[in-house]
Amino acid sequence: MPNMIGKAGRLFADLNPGKDLEKFTIDNDYHSKYPSMYFQDRKCDVLPIPPPSINPPRINLEEVLSDSFINEIKNTRKISFHVLGDSGCSDYEEYLDEQGIADMMVDDAQRYPMLAFCFHLGDVVYHFGESKYYYDQFYFPFRAYDRPIFAIPGNHDGMVYAENQKSLEAFRRNFCARNPNDPHDAESISDANGQVRRLARSAMTQPGVYFTLDAPMVSIIGLYSNVLEGPGVIAPNEIISSIGIEQYQFLQNELERLKPEHDAGERAVILAVHHPPISLEIIHGDSSRMSSDIDRACSNADFWPDAVLSGHAHMYQRFTRNMPRTRRASAPNNQASPIQIPSIIAGSGGHAKSYPHESLLGPKPKEIAQADYENMILPITEAGYLALTVDMTPPNKRLTIRFNRPHQKIMFRKKVRDELDEKRALDQVTVDLATRQIVPPPPTFIASMFDFFRRGEKSNPI
Repeated sequence: MPNMIGKAGRLFADLNPGKDLEKFTIDNDYHSKYPSMYFQDRKCDVLPIPPPSINPPRINLEEVLSDSFINEIKNTRKISFHVLGDSGCSDYEEYLDEQGIADMMVDDAQRYPMLAFCFHLGDVVYHFGESKYYYDQFYFPFRAYDRPIFAIPGNHDGMVYAENQKSLEAFRRNFCARNPNDPHDAESISDANGQVRRLARSAMTQPGVYFTLDAPMVSIIGLYSNVLEGPGVIAPNEIISSIGIEQYQFLQNELERLKPEHDAGERAVILAVHHPPISLEIIHGDSSRMSSDIDRACSNADFWPDAVLSGHAHMYQRFTRNMPRTRRASAPNNQASPIQIPSIIAGSGGHAKSYPHESLLGPKPKEIAQADYENMILPITEAGYLALTVDMTPPNKRLTIRFNRPHQKIMFRKKVRDELDEKRALDQVTVDLATRQIVPPPPTFIASMFDFFRRGEKSNPI
């Protein structure tokens, strides 16, 4: 198996990943921590956001991957990458889902050499984001994934249960290191004799817990929506004063910065935030105040992203938001049609499945109360991940997002090709980046989806 080497000697995968874990190296004792008085007294508190190491907090993919890899992406005018959320598994019974997803992502990277990176939507480690669980829940499942992984924190990555625990300390140690060779948590004591297992992945060097990833032809603005089970919070208000305005101002500034290149047809822009602005899930619902803050920044910048990606709810959901065009954001040929923005929830990375309200179940997607959102698909409760492609080859410049899920629980090092092919794209949406309109999927994809939901037997591998 090849091992990609990035800038400054960065490593992303092990040459000899070995067998899967048959049990966690450290049992997760989260059940004893939720009742703690410290957590119970503070579980409704929004916590301060650590300042970024540089301002504005941006990282360029060119700082991470080799020049030859970046140049090949630029020459093809096409970039593909993965997105997933809520992959951390605190119970071994859930672990097969996370490992199956990781194995499918490894297979994608081996089949498609120009697949560039993964962006994680948060809740990397459950339930209190502790360092000692990073090996089992993050590094080991993705030990063969030969690509960089960027991440924004979820609420569980920042939650604390004791006074001596610092919020986001482990997340920053592993994803916001100053140097890729800085100490991090890709090691674990694996036996009673104290033998330490180390994995090869270097620490990630993001400039903060909110930041922009600039890559060829696409930028992802990642926000930190804090530690509450709900709602998400990105800015202060009349009730919340424990965080500053810096993250909100960062969002508006980044939208203003990226708008000219987007409008010139050179860049797609994606917004990533752990808590979803809209959700139909029973427990993890909307964050309407956060959504209003995002809208205010977009309105002030006169620019809305091409897609909004979230996690938190442990299922797949897709909505289309229909936004009126401003006078300055008119469509080509003076089209009066609204901007169409996919809003996708992909918190199905392996943690415990969750379910939508029973009133929303049925043979087709139900209408929802939010006037400018349209519910596009019945929620999918199976584990899976997103595969995105930005294609800037003329004449049609497009962003395509697919939701994939492994057909079987496939354990690493035991795969056969027929099993790997049993991977399905259960949903797909494509955005025309010039018109800001959603493009109908090809008839072959519609037919394969109909066949899947009718019989669940045929595969549609990416």
